[in-house]
Amino acid sequence: MRIGELAKATGVSTRALRYYEEQGLLLSERRTNGYREYDEQAIRQVAFIQDLYRAGLPSEVIREVIPCAGSKQPTGDCAALVARARQVRDQLAQQEQQLAERRRMLERYLSGAAVPTGLATSPSQDC
Repeated sequence: MRIGELAKATGVSTRALRYYEEQGLLLSERRTNGYREYDEQAIRQVAFIQDLYRAGLPSEVIREVIPCAGSKQPTGDCAALVARARQVRDQLAQQEQQLAERRRMLERYLSGAAVPTGLATSPSQDC
């Protein structure tokens, strides 16, 4: 299938597909007329790439994960890649905790349960 057909089948722009190819995430064959030709597996590949991006993995990690996720015999150090994916997951969990703490702090200030450090203890005034 050509790039426009792949874009339509996956809901991903042709620009993004070209980027995936530049990053070594997606392979295509070139026809004699220069058009890209993708096999049917490309649809699943693009969906997988999209999932990994949404999960917060950068292109360089995705490029290394792809050989470990295919139906063929995995190549590369897949255990190290799983460890890297876990590291990204843990970083996301830490960011979630930080955001939750920030939200709780704002809720305390907005409810009047907390007063900014260093301000006079006089009754609060509306802004």
